[in-house]
Amino acid sequence: MKHNTLKLAIATSVLAAGFTSAPAFSKDIVCLITKTNTNPFFVKMKEGAEAKAEELGMELRSFAGKVDGDSETQVAAVENCISSGAKGILLTASDSKAIVPAVEMARKEGLLVIALDTPLEPTTAADATFATDNFKAGVLIGEWAKANMGDAAKDAKIALLDLSTAGISVDYQRDNGFLQGFGIDIKDPTKMGDEDDPRIVGNDVTSGNEEGGRTAMENLLQKDPEINLVYTINEPAAAGAYEAIKSIGREKDVLIVSVDGGCPGVENIKDGVIGATSMQFPLLMASLGVEAVAEFAKTGKKPKNTEGLDFYNTGVKLITDSPVEGVESTTSEEGLKLCWG
Repeated sequence: MKHNTLKLAIATSVLAAGFTSAPAFSKDIVCLITKTNTNPFFVKMKEGAEAKAEELGMELRSFAGKVDGDSETQVAAVENCISSGAKGILLTASDSKAIVPAVEMARKEGLLVIALDTPLEPTTAADATFATDNFKAGVLIGEWAKANMGDAAKDAKIALLDLSTAGISVDYQRDNGFLQGFGIDIKDPTKMGDEDDPRIVGNDVTSGNEEGGRTAMENLLQKDPEINLVYTINEPAAAGAYEAIKSIGREKDVLIVSVDGGCPGVENIKDGVIGATSMQFPLLMASLGVEAVAEFAKTGKKPKNTEGLDFYNTGVKLITDSPVEGVESTTSEEGLKLCWG
């Protein structure tokens, strides 16, 4: 009896050890790295990624820079994703050039890297890019502004409120798209501020936030208080620019155009703060990105570009309550059904 009892005890012990040492089920990891975690655009992007990851049974790990332009924190996040065994990374780069060595390292380790919103430089540094056609977004608001101003466009005094001095792809694409749409010859399409059209008062940077937009607008108004057309990199910067303009009593004399399509921005269209904005779809970018990483984890298949482009185009829509002939647009009422944030 003792012998049989001992055998049973040993078998039970071995079986228990087997269960203890067996690895627990683990989900495939996908990382999302955004420029900040405060801008509504990136907040919505995170929501889209979280929802899709939960739907597909994946684990989402999110990272963000401390401020727009914080590339060092993003590099550290890429390294974290590599060491954690992630299958892929979705990235909105603060510096589309400086992040490339870290991205190359991730790809060498077998991760799928998808740029969201902001193409890397070169674009081929990532496996794929899911983004708005940022140049087209700029063209749309430029064409609209020109048509809206009519004959006054030839005497426009233009302020350009950009993102940062780094001159990343999303920044110069929107800026130059706007200028081309307005009918201004651009010099180097990968640079900002090198145009010689006398209608341009100047460029300043905003860090993509309201405070930065206000300061940049104040700086340019000191240069020329008669500015009557303002381009902004995004709607938070546009809101700040409006406050600076309003403080000198010229809010009814200045036309502001922007890019984003966040709900606060669309409300500003409705209220007459912004004349027109080009709407993006960050939730779609992120959800498609998670789907692509899931597919890659299962089959090794990588996403394809939109035909004729070097990225996957997630679309853009002009929102305005002052439609002009020849430029397709949607009202703020309809825009509020599509917006985010």
